[in-house]
Amino acid sequence: MQLLKDRILKDGVVLKGNILKVDSFLNHQMDPGLMAAIGEEFARRFAGEPITKILTIEASGIAPALFAGYFLKVPVIFAKKTQSSNQDASTYAAPVHSYTRGTDNYIRVSSRYLSSDDHILIIDDFLAHGEALLGLSDLVRQAGATLAGAGIVIEKGFQDGGRRVRAKGIRVESLAIIQDMAEGRVEFAPK
Repeated sequence: MQLLKDRILKDGVVLKGNILKVDSFLNHQMDPGLMAAIGEEFARRFAGEPITKILTIEASGIAPALFAGYFLKVPVIFAKKTQSSNQDASTYAAPVHSYTRGTDNYIRVSSRYLSSDDHILIIDDFLAHGEALLGLSDLVRQAGATLAGAGIVIEKGFQDGGRRVRAKGIRVESLAIIQDMAEGRVEFAPK
């Protein structure tokens, strides 16, 4: 998606440790126009699937998931990273390791919102090591739902997550795949 790639090149900042900082338009301050274009592109790419719900993980996946849900006309569910006193007693839960934060979390979704009748599209902001995506797909499996695939805003193609996820037979549609971030520059994978 050229609009996204242009924005990454213009406003993205490469930090040490292969971290791409896109907080000025994607995951801290958000550009609604760009989010709408991202949601519309995911809806176009998954138009042939009978999607009933979109699943994402808090917090950075919510905006692109919400816009994809808007264009697909389906509800959006986000997996919570922390357990709270007002959370339903019956939940699906899966462990997820965050390499960015260096922490392990259990993500949770109420069993009221996922069922075996659902055809789920997962949306997330980044795919690097694949932990979040595999955790979300485990929630779908626990519910007995069907996984249509995953829409990823930015994939770090030089890390192993995309390979790991695709090896499990999950369809992945990434809007921008980064091949390299050497010397502080972003290089996209060829189409």
